[in-house]
Amino acid sequence: MVRAAVLPAVGAPLEITDIALPEPGPGQVRIRLAAAGVCHSDLSLTDGTMRVPVPAVLGHEGAGTVVSVGEGVTHVAPGDGAVLNWAPSCGQCHHCLLGEVWLCASALSGVGAVHARTADGTPLHPGLNVAAFAEETVVAANCVLPAPDGIPLTDAALLGCAVLTGYGAVHHSARVREGETVVVFGVGGVGLAVLQSARIAGASTVVAVDVSPEKEELARAAGATDYLVASATTAKDVRRLTGGHGADVAVECVGRAVTIRTAWESTRRGGRTTVVGIGGKDQQVTFNALELFHWGRTLSGCVYGNCDPARDLPVIAEHVRAGRFDLGALVTERITLDGIPAAFDTMIAGRGGRALIVFP
Repeated sequence: MVRAAVLPAVGAPLEITDIALPEPGPGQVRIRLAAAGVCHSDLSLTDGTMRVPVPAVLGHEGAGTVVSVGEGVTHVAPGDGAVLNWAPSCGQCHHCLLGEVWLCASALSGVGAVHARTADGTPLHPGLNVAAFAEETVVAANCVLPAPDGIPLTDAALLGCAVLTGYGAVHHSARVREGETVVVFGVGGVGLAVLQSARIAGASTVVAVDVSPEKEELARAAGATDYLVASATTAKDVRRLTGGHGADVAVECVGRAVTIRTAWESTRRGGRTTVVGIGGKDQQVTFNALELFHWGRTLSGCVYGNCDPARDLPVIAEHVRAGRFDLGALVTERITLDGIPAAFDTMIAGRGGRALIVFP
């Protein structure tokens, strides 16, 4: 039995309880978690914005130590450090063959499996494949990436979602070039990773936008040169800070229609907007045909930072080891499993950066 955070039903409160976790079967790996990040996507699972089978063990951003491996697993061994990859690619579908592994048709095929059971025998599913809100988890081997050398596992947990997403949004989706201007909407865990990544890319002006004035210090420490509290004049304010033209690139990390529209309006003619935030179906964004023609702007979605984790994790790790990327700067609260509901409340209120569950 291991302790875990279980979502019994959509809209229901999380239950921190003991679950019966099986030993790994063929092609599986058992991981003892060192840390797991509390991501907005976990909140989106609880309210039904994103749907997976329930009841489920949530958590998809984590790292830990390999406890045991099933038959056929050779790329990690007991005692190895590991980073969890919640969206593994199959390597065979149409998108994988195109090199777009972040769009793999089978990435979430494991969410319907029976991952564990409650004390009374109720089957539990693995949230977003990896069920990281638990002391230990059993995952498919392709969900396990060897942890980079020289990075503590508690920090490496953030690599599995926030950092890959933020780094990839800048370097793969928006393709920020040295000297360009960037505006980032939403200064949560992913937004902070975007700010650091924009700095690494050599952006000249980096404007952070958030509803909370209290996040300015966090944003500037992550690389923001300017900070704006979101308002009806945000697009105009961004143009003022970028020579009157608007930003070359906007990265939206909120997932709200009004924020997406404002991000698009904040870019220059011919600018690029990347949407990272996950919004609900009710969030409708509208444009008229004439403005699309006139402004010549690009609006694109971004899944998992358009990253190939196997390729990008070593690159990011080198930035971390060289001191260019500060993983600890994303974390504003370290908690236990019991602190997850309060961390969700903090997220809903728009406060703080990443809450990190640290396991004893």
